[in-house]
Order: sequence, then C-alpha cells, then structure tokens
Amino acid sequence: MNIFSYNHSVTKTKKKSKKRILVLYDFPLKGGGSGAYIKQLSLRLIESGHEVAIALPDKEPIHENIKQFQIKLPQIPVFIGRPGLEKSKKYSELSAREITQIYWAYLDAVVRIVEEYRPNLIHVHHLLINAWVADYIRGLYGIKYVVTSHGSDLYVVSKDRRYFRKTREALRAADAITVVSPDTRVKLLRMYGKELGQKTRTIPGGIKVNQFPDKMSESSMSEIRKKYNLKKEDNMVLFTGRLIDEKGVDYLLKAASRIKAQIVIAGDGPQKKKLQDMVKQMNLKNVHLTGYIDHDTLIKIYYVADVFVAPSVWDDPMPLTIIEAMAAKLPVVVTRKGGISSAVKDGVTGFFVNARNASDIAQKVNMLLDNKALRRKVGERARLVVLKKFTWKKIAKRFDSVYSKI
Repeated sequence: MNIFSYNHSVTKTKKKSKKRILVLYDFPLKGGGSGAYIKQLSLRLIESGHEVAIALPDKEPIHENIKQFQIKLPQIPVFIGRPGLEKSKKYSELSAREITQIYWAYLDAVVRIVEEYRPNLIHVHHLLINAWVADYIRGLYGIKYVVTSHGSDLYVVSKDRRYFRKTREALRAADAITVVSPDTRVKLLRMYGKELGQKTRTIPGGIKVNQFPDKMSESSMSEIRKKYNLKKEDNMVLFTGRLIDEKGVDYLLKAASRIKAQIVIAGDGPQKKKLQDMVKQMNLKNVHLTGYIDHDTLIKIYYVADVFVAPSVWDDPMPLTIIEAMAAKLPVVVTRKGGISSAVKDGVTGFFVNARNASDIAQKVNMLLDNKALRRKVGERARLVVLKKFTWKKIAKRFDSVYSKI
C-alpha cells in the first residue's frame, strides 16, 4: 500500500538550487507556531536558491513553490493541545505499541520519499519520532541532518522518559542542532549534556517584513472594526494563539472586568468551550471570542489593537505571536516564562506580569491604556527590536550558514 502521496502543484524557482533539503515534520502545518516557522523558513530558503520539500501528515497544499509529501500515519499525537487535533492523544498517553506503529509508518514513508526525492540534507523539526527516523536515514543513506527543537518537544521528553534514549541518540548523531530560544537551549543541554553545546545554535522565528508595514491604512483598520463590531473610540486588548490551558487565557478573562477596553481573543483549540462558558458565567460584555482568524486578517487586527497580552503559565518556548505584535508596534504584556524574555525587555519593549495573576494583568494593561505616549514609545522600540533580530530574511541566512558548515 502506498502510504504517502506527492503534491505535484509546484512552481519551479528560477534561481539555481544550492541544496535539496527535505524537511520532516510531525503535524499538519496549520495550527501551531512551529508550522508557521517551517513554512516561512522554507519559502525564504527557496528564494535564496535552495530546493525544499516538506514531508508531513497533511494533504492540504502548503504553497505552490514548496514540494510536498503527505505521510499517512495511524494517528497524529500531540505534545500539548493543538487546534484541529482536539481529539488526538498526547504523546504521554500512547502505548508502546502505538509509538512503534507511528514510528514504522513514518520511517517507511520517509525511506520511499528519500529514494524518490534524493535530498542531500534533511532538516527535522521536533525531537521525537521524526528525529529518530532522520537518525536511521543518516545511518542507512549517509544523509546529514539538522534537528530543530521548538521547545514543546522537550517538555514531552521531560515528562515521559520513554522518549529519552532514542531522542538522545538522534541528537548525538545530528550534524547540527538549533533551538528557538535561549531558554530552550538551556533545557536541551541540561537534559542531554553540555557536550552538545558546540553544535547547538539559537535561531528564533520571525516575521516577513513586507507583511508588517510601519503603518496600516485607515481603510483596513476600519474594515476590521466593522467586522468585529468595534468602535473607533474603544481601546482594544488582544490575545491570539492556541486556546489551550498552557496559554493562560483564563487569567485574562479573570482580569477582563477590570480592564478598560474591549478584549479580543483570536484563536481556536480545546479550551475554547471552557472560555466561552467563563464569559457567560462572568457576564463579560467586553470580551470577543473570534475563533480561528486567517493570518492576513490577524495582521490587520494587530494594528487596530492597543495592547497585546500573552499570559502563558508554562515555559512557552518563543511564541511568534509576540514577535508579530511587536512588529506592529504593539506594547506587549507577557509573563516571564520560557523564551519570552529573550524578545521582551521589561519597561522597554513591553511589561512582565506574574503568571496566574489576573490583578497584575489588569494593572499593567490599564497603565498602558491610560498613557498613549507610553504605548507609542514602547511599541516603536518593540518594532525596532524585531527588525533588528527577528526577520525571516536574516533567519534564513543563519540557517544557510548552518547548512554550509555541515
């Protein structure tokens, strides 16, 4: 039985290919920050002359310029909650037999893909089953590989030691390792040994600059206000991301009655019903749960908002939504968790709040809402940081350097 299919709708790049790169991913692309990371990085690498194909358990076309292989798995488990996979088991809930079935299906598909596509480099995103497969391919075909940890994979390994040994083997055999934040690097080296530090680089995600202009047109902003029934004179507070327990959105709702603004929560996920019930029970008239919003519309919403809030209660590796908000000159109110502090400087590009503290959220948000000059100053500094450190063009150059060295 053919367990993978090939998407033939590919537009060839005019630039000469430097390397043929096969990207291995373990989820559908839509629904998580790592998926956005992979798509944008792949497009920038193609622009620089590389050829890129992505192998993943997803049949939805990614982009006309990206070759795509669909891997069919018996099931798609998740690290933590993920929109579109609400009914999936977590990796911690899998039996040994289920783990083996997923591994063999993924391995068999990748062997076939490698023989058809003939990559000269593999780039693995996440450290579990697909990294184990890359290690096998390395031994069998001699194809070098880079592995990128997005942080949530390490969270799984730290909670379930069944995944530790095979992941350690994959990391030791990898020709290079990258992580999305300094916090993720610390966790990886603490877990697997400082000796991996020599081949581990921190390369965060970023933004495509032309999607985030210095100013958004008034017509676009009016369109958003009309669509979501927001008045021009209303202040607006925004959260966007996966609606999962770890994101701490319930603490934003607990702060909502004290916040002097309309609060827009854009996103989907397994916590959505719980949040809807909270809004109803607390009789919150200033909260709008929009559900999933496409990225182009979301960018416009960033520019309409006055403050962005990310109240994560876990060590969030490096949410791209925070980088995007900063690119749109939004002051951010965030918890000092995981990799967030590598992008946000307290009192300069945003403000930190204590995790699980609704009062702190309300106080910092209202402080910004009451001071337009402070909002503007913090937002402008935030954008400058993004343009300096977090653009996909610069990030792709860093990966190009990693690829060249191996």
